Amino acid sequence: MPDWTYQPLRGIAGALLGVRRSRRVALRALAWTGSLPGGGRLVARLLGHRHPPAHLSGTVAGVAVRSRLGAAVPPQVARDAVRALPPLGAGLVLVEPVELADVPLVRQAAAGRRVPLLVRTGDPAVTAALAAHVDAILPTDDEERHRPEHDVAQTLPQRDVAQTHPERDVAQTHPERDTERPSSEHRGGIVLPASPSVGAVAGVLADPAKVVLATPALLIEAGPGWFGRVMEAATPTAPAPSLWPAGSDPRRWPAWWWGMATGVVIAVAGLVAAAVALGPVLLWYDRAFLDMDQESLHAVNHHLVHFLRHDRITLAGTMVAIGVLYVGLAAGGMRRGWPWAREAYLVSGAIGFAAVPYLFTHGYAEPLHTALAVVLLPMFLAAARRPRERPRWTSRPDGPERERRRALTGQLLMVITGIGLFAGGVAVSAVGLGGVFVPSDLEYLGTGPDTLRAAAGTRLLPFIAHDRAGFGGALLAAAAAITLLSAWGWRRGESWVWWTLTLAAVAGFVPAVLTHLAIGYVDLWHLAPVLLGMALTATALTLSRPYLCSA
Repeated sequence: MPDWTYQPLRGIAGALLGVRRSRRVALRALAWTGSLPGGGRLVARLLGHRHPPAHLSGTVAGVAVRSRLGAAVPPQVARDAVRALPPLGAGLVLVEPVELADVPLVRQAAAGRRVPLLVRTGDPAVTAALAAHVDAILPTDDEERHRPEHDVAQTLPQRDVAQTHPERDVAQTHPERDTERPSSEHRGGIVLPASPSVGAVAGVLADPAKVVLATPALLIEAGPGWFGRVMEAATPTAPAPSLWPAGSDPRRWPAWWWGMATGVVIAVAGLVAAAVALGPVLLWYDRAFLDMDQESLHAVNHHLVHFLRHDRITLAGTMVAIGVLYVGLAAGGMRRGWPWAREAYLVSGAIGFAAVPYLFTHGYAEPLHTALAVVLLPMFLAAARRPRERPRWTSRPDGPERERRRALTGQLLMVITGIGLFAGGVAVSAVGLGGVFVPSDLEYLGTGPDTLRAAAGTRLLPFIAHDRAGFGGALLAAAAAITLLSAWGWRRGESWVWWTLTLAAVAGFVPAVLTHLAIGYVDLWHLAPVLLGMALTATALTLSRPYLCSA
């Protein structure tokens, strides 16, 4: 499970089950998910884990590993760890200490391994029993090597410790201890950090002779996303490029610029749609399709024009929100080379274009929406097909633990909001493609579909359904971007994530609520999902602002 569910629920599980049992439950949940078909890839995607940078590869006890970042676990949890931790980013697993009674457990773990499995033992009988089942066997060293107080920060200069842990007094790190007693870093090259400081661990991994192994206790404290954060901190980066591409040749413009341009065009189109909805409501081609004008619609039902206006303003606000999300993902994420930002943009855009046929389901080919799709498709493909930027992000320390935990709670709420919006998009799409109205719509209009069809002709209901289906598709695209940005983008100091979600929420929620109030459509059950989404979003962004907007 990701950090945004793992950390907020860890305290509850610890209170109900106890610390040791809650660790086993969390690890088994990850192992079970990873063992499902495609589960390992799902876990990796949810946590934003990507392939480790090339310089993290190396050898451990003569065994080649793709990443020198792994885990050290006791035999009792070895089987679960071997299944749960590699999708999170562990490049190897060390089981220690292994006694003769633990041999069956280690053999079970080795049977399903995806990364090299090493064991540490001092018993020759264990060595003989496991030599054919594991990748390497390390000898048992003195207890001094495995004391948990060997914090990685103790091996760093004092200025680096201060930058990595600003809340810690530098005088308490005692760097001189490394010269007074043996250190796991200096004996065998294996470091067991007691602190989850990603900056400190990344500094140790810069030495190709060093290996960092996380203990279950450290992963419980830091969350399973710790492996991904360490890899990001260890990735060499360059300064981010300017917002305007060099040169005037579009063939040389980077993918992120096309993504940003796509967002700008969608946002402008949403503003134009809002202006039309607040003004004439119907354009010339609408009147031609319906063979009716605004006065004729009002004569059919005095709430009908207001009803059409509320549908179109809600769609316009969603379009502006999508534009804001795409601009944020492109300018804030893709421009800095974040792989997850590009994937969030592509997933959302693919959903949006897949929903374009919604507009033609009822036989109404609206010219402006069709033209907008034709203009946007080449821009979207340009952003999708061009190679992403090389890493240009800034990896920052997590800061105060209380601030990070509050931000994780906010992240969980934001992901729940995104999933809820996606479910709402599915429901609206189903209404637009099927029944056209929900009960509260008919209560507001004070009539039924048959009466409207008899008074206005056979084209009115397909016209309304066309608007609703289009709104459903737009809501699906917006919800996908919100969910993935919230699940993958939570990092300290990435203020663009906070501003992107805030502006998108204002654009999406505020017009929807105001237009309902303005036209008197105030059915509480109908507005409840919107009001709940606003409350969850406001709470999530309030909790997360100190973390995301930290300097």
